[in-house]
Formats: sequence, C-alpha cells, structure tokens
Amino acid sequence: MITFFTDPDAKAPQMSNSSSISLFFLLALAHTRQLQLLHFCLFLGISLAALLGNGLIISAVACSHHLHTPMFFFLLNLALSDLGSICTTFPKAMHNSLWDTSTISCSGCAAQLFFFLFFLTAEYFLLTIMCCDRCVSICNPLHYGTLLGSRACAHTAAAAWASAFLYSLLHTANTFSLPLCQGNGLGQFFCEIPQILKLSCSNSYLRKFGLIAVSACLVFGCFVFIVFSYVQIFRAVLRIPSEQGRHKAFSTCLPHLAVLSLFVRTGAFSYLKPPSISSPSLDLALSVLYSVVPPALNPLIYSLRNQELMAALWTLMTGYFQETLNCWPVSVNHL
Repeated sequence: MITFFTDPDAKAPQMSNSSSISLFFLLALAHTRQLQLLHFCLFLGISLAALLGNGLIISAVACSHHLHTPMFFFLLNLALSDLGSICTTFPKAMHNSLWDTSTISCSGCAAQLFFFLFFLTAEYFLLTIMCCDRCVSICNPLHYGTLLGSRACAHTAAAAWASAFLYSLLHTANTFSLPLCQGNGLGQFFCEIPQILKLSCSNSYLRKFGLIAVSACLVFGCFVFIVFSYVQIFRAVLRIPSEQGRHKAFSTCLPHLAVLSLFVRTGAFSYLKPPSISSPSLDLALSVLYSVVPPALNPLIYSLRNQELMAALWTLMTGYFQETLNCWPVSVNHL
C-alpha cells in the first residue's frame, strides 16, 4: 500500500500552498528489499544501455566527417535529448531503490519536472524538424543543401531547444504556483505535472485550462505538420520509377517513423486516457513507456536501419580497440 502524507490543514485551502511543502513522497516501486535491489539493477541496466547507445551515436556523428549532414546533425541533437531525459528521472529512482527512501525536496521536484519537460519537449520538436528534413531530402533533393545549410540547421536546432526551455519554464512555474493542500504524496516514481495537479486545492480552472490549451495547440500543431510532411513524402516516393529508389527513400523514413510513433503514441495515451481506466499500476507502466523506452530504443532503431551510421560506429569501435591493443605492449614493457 502506498502511504500518502496529508497536510493537517487541508480543510483550509487558503492556509496551504506549495511553499509550505518542503518535500514530496514519490511512489515506492517495491516494499521488500529484494525487489528494491532488483528495480535498482533494472534501472541501472536501462540507464547504461541508453547512455552507451546515445553516447556512441554522438561520438560517431561528431568524429565522422561524412556524417556531418543535416540528418545526422539532428540525430545528434535527438541523442542529446534522450540522454538528458534518462539522466533526469533515473538517478533519483535508483537512489530511492538503493537506499530504501521515497522522498524528494520541493526544489528537487521542481528541477526534475523542469528538465524532464525540457528534454521531452525538445525531443518532440526535434522529431518534427527531422520530419521536415526528410521531406526536403526526398521532395526537393536538388535544393537540399541550399534549404538546409549548416546555418539553417544550427538556427533550427537552437529554436527547438529555446522553445522547449520557454515551454518548460512556463509550465513548471505555473504548476508550482498553484496552492497544494491535498497532501504531498505523488503516485509516480518521478515528478510529473498530472500528479502534482492532483494535490492542488485551487479552483483556478482558467490557469489549468490554459496549461492544457497551450500543450494541446503545441502537440496538435506539430502533429499536423508531421502528417502533412509525410503525405508529401509518400506522394514523392510513389512517383519514383525504380523499385530500388522507392525502397531507399522509404528506408530513410522508417527509423524516424518508428521513433515518432513510439514516442507520440505512448505519451498521448498516458495523458489522454479516460479517467475510468486510470489506475496507479497503469499510470506507472505508461510513464515507463514514454519516459524510459524511447531513450533506450532510439539508438537501436536508428543504428540498425542506417548503414552509414553502422559503418561509422564500427569504424569508431574498431579504431578504439586497435588503439588499445597498440598501447598494450607499451604498457607491458613499462611494468
């Protein structure tokens, strides 16, 4: 059973606000020591896999000059957002599982919420931009270098990160400015907006509606742009006369479609599911799907379907091992 700690002054909403709460209690994933250690090992394995996969992609793109193209530049930014996302939620969850605690300070919760929103929103923006990149590459290949030059790519990526920062700052400030009088227990293993709003005793429906409206407009606007872009892509691909050309064009879009589908479907269902089917176990499973699975699987999806990236990764790893072997006799001689 999850114990939620309530404020004794909960009957007087005007006397309770978020500034009076010094810490929150996160959801305890297990109550036996064996299961807690099992969760710690599971989180550690997923974290290392995500760090390794995304780190290899960042290293390969940064070190391989033939990968300095718009597609791989945005892929590098996507890997950075995945790294940030996994490093925001997992360390605290691993700490709580290892040391049998479930608390997080109010400032720590605000920081975790801000950075989680920041990296999650940046990832969505970057996936939208990558869709535009694929559209220009397939529909206007002759103007690809002109439309998506190095300066245009840098400005577009900077706009995505800056917009994500402003969006996250707005929502974090709005969430923690609401008075909280329904206790300080969160039904999630990390700080999440819906869980914090459940603790609010404010009747400020206008502010809550504004938060939802801004998010809906943002998500729907990007989604419409993505659908429109892929309609143009499919129309252009179907006009390619050779089957080999169509297959090559589709193969460049499949990783992006897989990652986008995984990210959008899990996130949308988590936030838009009917209240009638909501439960703590389902909320936990869905949160793991959209916050943990994409950062861990994105590197695998992109590397398996991209021969250039696979070749660069192979060159990077074989070069590292060759350097290590060349240094080994020197090290032995010095012993």
